[in-house]
Amino acid sequence: MFKKILIANRGEIACRVAATAKRMGVRTVAVYSDADADAKHVHACDEAVHIGGSSPRESYLLGARVIGAALATGAQAVHPGYGFLSENEDFAQACADAGLVFIGPPPSAIKAMGLKAESKQLMEKAGVPLVPGYHGAGQDPQMLKGEADRIGYPVLIKASAGGGGKGMRIVTKTEEFDAALASCMREAINSFGDDAVLIERYVTRPRHIEIQVFGDSHGDCVYLFERDCSVQRRHQKVLEEAPAPGMSEARRAEMGAAAVAAAKAVGYVGAGTVEFIAEPTADGDLRFFFMEMNTRLQVEHPVTEAITGLDLVEWQLRVASGEPLPLKQHELRRHGHAIEARICAENPDSNFLPATGRLEVYRTPSDAVSFERGNVRVDAGVREGDAISPFYDSMIAKLIVWGADRAQALARLDAALAATHIVGLHTNVAFLRRVAASRSFAQADLDTALIERERAVLFDAPPLPIEVAAAGVVAHALAAEQTLEDADPWSRRAGWRLHGSAARRFDIEAQGTHHPFALERSAGAQTLVSGAQRWPLVTHARAANTHDVTLGGRRLNLTVYATGERFSVFSPDGSAVVDEFDPIAHSADGAHETGGLAAPMPGKVIAFLAKAGDSVTKGQPLAVMEAMKMEHTIAAPRDGTVAELLYAVGDQVNEGGELLRLAPAA
Repeated sequence: MFKKILIANRGEIACRVAATAKRMGVRTVAVYSDADADAKHVHACDEAVHIGGSSPRESYLLGARVIGAALATGAQAVHPGYGFLSENEDFAQACADAGLVFIGPPPSAIKAMGLKAESKQLMEKAGVPLVPGYHGAGQDPQMLKGEADRIGYPVLIKASAGGGGKGMRIVTKTEEFDAALASCMREAINSFGDDAVLIERYVTRPRHIEIQVFGDSHGDCVYLFERDCSVQRRHQKVLEEAPAPGMSEARRAEMGAAAVAAAKAVGYVGAGTVEFIAEPTADGDLRFFFMEMNTRLQVEHPVTEAITGLDLVEWQLRVASGEPLPLKQHELRRHGHAIEARICAENPDSNFLPATGRLEVYRTPSDAVSFERGNVRVDAGVREGDAISPFYDSMIAKLIVWGADRAQALARLDAALAATHIVGLHTNVAFLRRVAASRSFAQADLDTALIERERAVLFDAPPLPIEVAAAGVVAHALAAEQTLEDADPWSRRAGWRLHGSAARRFDIEAQGTHHPFALERSAGAQTLVSGAQRWPLVTHARAANTHDVTLGGRRLNLTVYATGERFSVFSPDGSAVVDEFDPIAHSADGAHETGGLAAPMPGKVIAFLAKAGDSVTKGQPLAVMEAMKMEHTIAAPRDGTVAELLYAVGDQVNEGGELLRLAPAA
């Protein structure tokens, strides 16, 4: 076994690898960029080496610097994690040339599976079923369009060197093809340095099912069952679970055998994932087609660990050090059901725009003693107080739950998400709860269009009732004031009067709307008042931020965090963010109208789709920005004329920065 390894990654996967290595007695070396100088993964490792600037192209993608750090610290092997250099055959070969073990497959296997077109041809020879499509080397745009017309719409354009949902576009008609191809190729060249694409028939009700495989250097290869990753947004996974609901044992064995055949066809060693597109058949089973192979550990590997009881990172280290696989195929067993939710810094109600900012509050179910040990797991590369920057992807953490069956896992997932409190930036936590509770997901009616199909209940959902949010603000304020009381009766803040009652105003603002509330106190009783509505109110502080509240006869458990003039209120039924209402700030409504197009997140300008003098209509795409490794198209907020472009292509823009000025329509 290795004595020291370098982890060529960051965030939660670097922390994850470091934890297993520490348990096994293997020392670890972290690498970090300028932005990650104080990151969690740096402190999780025994040593750390600075390798460059904040952008991945200045640090984590510089293979020579990573190898230099490994050699300088005496590491014997390099674990690439996922993303960055994990599927780069040149980096794997450079490690070998430097005398380092690459904890992953041989370069030849990465190369064979790294280009989707070539891998499809290889799988066809191995007898693995393929989706009809074009997988050739020709890349002339008109020829590609002709192939799409031949295959028949809808088609899927996919970056040949891609992964992680990047460089993928669905095209429903020939008129949309040119623009979709150009966008796909731009994203592919930025993410992978290769703009080659392939074209496939788009399966209209596809399920995304993948098989975890593991090979060793002694010629053995096994599959560790499957994961269903059908719940996706913009081709990126949102929820993953194992095993796949509704799959027959015969189909499971057939897909597993196909995955092992795919791995053996390229002499695979280490952890890998063979991904399939599956569609329902008339008899209620599934027909499956090979999609791609990810030659690395997957983000969602914890659900496989949860149902098998195995540590896949330990398997990686053992196989890379030359040991045989710890178990044979007939010795592998699965138990129960596991679900993983990806908690991301993004705003689902604004087309999943990524968010940046500081984690002013970051509390997860691992902090809640009510959860049984082993049933809930949180993998994260951040701590409270850390900043989510625009340089890397938007994932904050992975929340994994296990249950004896799917129903129990679903219940635990909802409880765990309800106990996840993040303040300081937009997240998808509430959205994840709605997805898990939706009819389609609850009944395992799964396909990659689930989010779009359930749009009515997933987006713009009604917030926590404003009176509940107000009750939380009041409870928190009263509890804070009670800490200032002492034995002096004049320090008491209970609102006692010799005659009559006391009233106190609580003016709050939610989503731009002013809500005036008052707290009335009389004869030891409290009433929350808003206009003609009145709710008897009883509050009791259980801890600094948690309060038992009885509002109008309904008992609530509320957790409230105050950050400046903002209150974040969490309850088992949902959450709300409200601010103290400032009448002075609202006395000049409309004074800050700029008349321009603002950047909804920090990022780089990739393209302007209009020039000065152009007339545009509301909803028309005007600019393309790149943030957190994804392209985002920004549309005109109203009709008008482009008066001036305020940035150039390639410029970095802060959130809220005005990209261009719009004059009123002529």
